[in-house]
Amino acid sequence: MTDAELKLSCRTHLPGHRAASPAELFTAMGDWCEAHSVTHDVYGNGALIQDFEQKVARLLGFEAAVFCITGTMTQATALRIACAERGSKLVALHPTSHILKHERGNHQLFDHFQALQIGDPQRPWTLEELKALPDRLGAATLELPAREIGGQCPNWDELAAIKAYCREQGIHLHMDGARLWETAAAYARPVNDIAAGFDSVYVSLYKGIGGMAGAMLAGSAAFVAKAQEWYRRQGGNVYQRTPYVVAAAMQFDTRLAAMPAYFKRTQWLYEVLRDYPLLTPNPAAPHANMLHIHLPVGRERALEIRSSIAEEHGVWLFNGASHAALPDRSSVELYIGDNLLNLPDQRVRDILTLWSEALAN
Repeated sequence: MTDAELKLSCRTHLPGHRAASPAELFTAMGDWCEAHSVTHDVYGNGALIQDFEQKVARLLGFEAAVFCITGTMTQATALRIACAERGSKLVALHPTSHILKHERGNHQLFDHFQALQIGDPQRPWTLEELKALPDRLGAATLELPAREIGGQCPNWDELAAIKAYCREQGIHLHMDGARLWETAAAYARPVNDIAAGFDSVYVSLYKGIGGMAGAMLAGSAAFVAKAQEWYRRQGGNVYQRTPYVVAAAMQFDTRLAAMPAYFKRTQWLYEVLRDYPLLTPNPAAPHANMLHIHLPVGRERALEIRSSIAEEHGVWLFNGASHAALPDRSSVELYIGDNLLNLPDQRVRDILTLWSEALAN
């Protein structure tokens, strides 16, 4: 049985939201379209998509926003434009940024910009680290929250200082906000307060929101217009975007409304994990409704345990596992969504006990 088949066979899942089957999802999308008299867009022109773009722009406090089919295209395009406007192709990026870790060198191969790594791989980069760069930067990217380090965020005062410095120095400050909605609960501030001071913001429509695919880029009207043109040049001018927009829009408000509950459940989980010392959370306290759990076994053993518990108990603990810096150690990611939110407290404890006992053997 493949991992995908094993996951599908499980009755209980810890991470994320319940995944609807294609039939369930398309039926729900059809019903929502019928209820809202949705018509198809044509190359992004249509009431549904344009209204949704404006809704996201207003939420983030920007003049405009535009849909893009992938976050990869969204961010590379935004930073290319930013560098052209600022007269420098240098972009400061954290070592664990999605661009450096997962995009196969697209920024270099397509000559979008040149990357300068900034900060420690285990912590968000700081204002002092930004000031230490002697080069004239076109842009700096800050990921909120930073996924590869367990969802860490700078504190509010540090974030404000970074914004002020970039504004003073004429550095375009871009936010990788793939999971920005999650930080609103963590910072206890609305997303427009968090986004204020950034020159552009990318948000995902499928990660915490649970849509099929797609992203939004928010910024000034002129900046967004340039991005739209660059999407066309790169083959991103999808004829009809209706399915992706509907899949996100029909659950957008519900997901945003649930973010405080997801974060509260994450705080509860942290307290429970005190009773399971073999399951070590990072960061030490939650910054968003996600975390990494560090395990006292290597990656392959972690995956074996996951598969064994899935087969014997019908419980899916996590998706992937990563090697840790030390030998015979690993880490896994846990996103707290509807699945863990709706599990009874004792059921969660029982699952953690199963997991911990397997790690001890």
